[in-house]
Amino acid sequence: MALLNVPVSESYMNPKLLLKTVFLIAILMLLVMMGMNNRQTVSLAMPPLFNTQRAPAALMYFGFFALGVLSGTVLTAGGGKRSSGKSKSDK
Repeated sequence: MALLNVPVSESYMNPKLLLKTVFLIAILMLLVMMGMNNRQTVSLAMPPLFNTQRAPAALMYFGFFALGVLSGTVLTAGGGKRSSGKSKSDK
């Protein structure tokens, strides 16, 4: 059997990745519930950027969620370069 030769740490899913996936699915479920139950039109006013906008509340929730995900992705995206020293695997 091929599984007998694989170390235990590599044969299971990363618990941190599993927790992130469950959290994201829970947030998406809340977003769907808000969209289904908030169908009224709301207005958004941001005078320095644009005039008052009117749109369904669910569409605004989705837009704010998308902006939050994109902002989080940009802020957590690596860009850190390693020093010219040895990497962890070389030590």
